[in-house]
Amino acid sequence: MTDRRRTPMNSRIAAVHLADVPAGLEPVEGTAARIGVPVADLLRTPDGTRDRQLVYGEPVTVYEDRQGWSFLQAAKDSYVGYVPGTALTAPFEATHWVSAPATHSYSADDFKSPETQALSHGSRVQVLGGAGRFLETDLGFIPACHLLPLGAHAADPVAVAELFLGTPYLWGGNSRFGIDCSGLVQAALLACGTACPGDSNMQEAELGEPAPDTDYQRGDLLFWKGHVAMVRDAETLIHANAHDMAVAIEAIGTAIKRIQAQGDGPVTGHKRLA
Repeated sequence: MTDRRRTPMNSRIAAVHLADVPAGLEPVEGTAARIGVPVADLLRTPDGTRDRQLVYGEPVTVYEDRQGWSFLQAAKDSYVGYVPGTALTAPFEATHWVSAPATHSYSADDFKSPETQALSHGSRVQVLGGAGRFLETDLGFIPACHLLPLGAHAADPVAVAELFLGTPYLWGGNSRFGIDCSGLVQAALLACGTACPGDSNMQEAELGEPAPDTDYQRGDLLFWKGHVAMVRDAETLIHANAHDMAVAIEAIGTAIKRIQAQGDGPVTGHKRLA
């Protein structure tokens, strides 16, 4: 059974590479684009529920433009959905990504100059020049210390997750401006060069190998029905959660007891990444 979240097909079209496409759907090749706004909601249907989010510069494949909405598939995790066509820009050659929790682009290579854009961790930009404190990009001037070249990765996903401490909880969120549990895990792993799907049930099914119940090691993932957290050490974890309505650090035992007491059940999985 196909998973509609990662199947580029709707009631009118289907990606030409798909097998077993229902009769009556138009096969389409898709065209390359990038996200052209700081954060775009990826909706289940036009004007519908937010499933995930995409940040500036993320590459996508657009399969349909209709009535102001673009039906597309994200390159980072194959998630499909709808964004307003105005949220897209033509493909460009991204060279760097935002490795800081968030940053600004400026109108000049001067921190006192007017800012032109706010960008989240993970955004992708094209560096055009500069070798000092600021690099000139397609959006303006960005502090060099906030950027890494594409292909350069962070070393520790837990340290990346800690960059998001205090970020407001947002269901389906994928940015420093608002993030949920699976969005936090995905951001941390992608920053370290590890492929990661978008939702917690996908992550539980596809990431890592089962680990002993009480042998908690840094970087392990703990799963509940509809929730995921990342282990910091033998005693604590970090997660985006609706209890704190933010990314927070919590004692592992406390979290396990609290989540079960609030009716969300026991831990369903403990996975260790290679």
